[in-house]
Amino acid sequence: MLSACQPKPTQRQAASSAIQALSQAPENTGFARALTPHLFQFPLDDGPHPEYQTEWWYFTGNLETAEQRHFGYQLTFFRRALKPGPDSEIKDWATHQIYFAHFTVTDVEGQKFYPFERWGRQSIALAGAQSQPFKVWLDNWSISGDPEQNLKLQAASDVVSLELTLQSLKPVVLQGNKGLSQKSAGSGNASYYYSRPRIASSGQLNIAGQSYQLTGLSWLDREWSTSVLAKNQSGWDWFSLQLDDGRELMLYQLRQQDGSIDPFSSGTLVNRDGSSRTLKPDDFQIEPSGSWTSPRSQVKYPSGWRIRVPSAQLELSLNPWLQDQELPLSFRYWEGAVKVQGSATGQGYVELTGYE
Repeated sequence: MLSACQPKPTQRQAASSAIQALSQAPENTGFARALTPHLFQFPLDDGPHPEYQTEWWYFTGNLETAEQRHFGYQLTFFRRALKPGPDSEIKDWATHQIYFAHFTVTDVEGQKFYPFERWGRQSIALAGAQSQPFKVWLDNWSISGDPEQNLKLQAASDVVSLELTLQSLKPVVLQGNKGLSQKSAGSGNASYYYSRPRIASSGQLNIAGQSYQLTGLSWLDREWSTSVLAKNQSGWDWFSLQLDDGRELMLYQLRQQDGSIDPFSSGTLVNRDGSSRTLKPDDFQIEPSGSWTSPRSQVKYPSGWRIRVPSAQLELSLNPWLQDQELPLSFRYWEGAVKVQGSATGQGYVELTGYE
């Protein structure tokens, strides 16, 4: 709807918009900034924060049938404010808030990746978010219920539909400094960030008329901010891993334009009892073990990683369940399900941006 009013972007311009959206820009003047630690309140903070320019609800998960046929999924809702201030109270269609959502399914046995995208306005109930009762939606894609007890997730396209019941098994984890996640040196270049790192998941997936009953684990990441990246940062590698020994590991590595790793990279190790500790860049190492080049975009991504966290006695090998998990949507990035082997086993998701 928005792009129809503009010249058609080049592939590189389209792929870069995710980075641009999180960088400092003149149009973010007037929005609130993440400057100091936030006093989180639930369920209020499960809902929207329209005073900030950008926000997302990010669900990923690994699911299996009783016969161990493996699937991955992603359902993410993004909110983007066009300008600060409340919407007009005069016109029903007037809104400053745009929502878009990404829905993907990875079918490992079928060697197929299904990416979908939708856009909508926060007006006449086309899209939106609320905290009590909790719900975020865009058309008939939605997540609703009690985030601590019982959530209902549903998304459907002409080919693929997914319905899941989600129940969080661990407390909320506040990332960074009590939920303030600093991404670069500039004042306010940070987000408020929390996760629900282990969510029991069960439900039904339909692909081209074939139905599958699934169980597994999901992960929720929640962030809101106005700008987080600096001009010298080109992208990030993000990892969320659920280990079979009951621990979880979140890492992100910010890359600078010269190829070096930014010192504001960070991570969190969640213990079996739900307690957690922050990991600094010196506490972990991430080394690509291979690469994959997209046949559509010709973008070359790392594919396979070795991760070390010496203080936790972790030496892990990560490999994608399917190499081609690139989202060729309004902005292009790689986000996919991975399997974990090494000193611990498990599963997870990896996101790669800025490789175009």
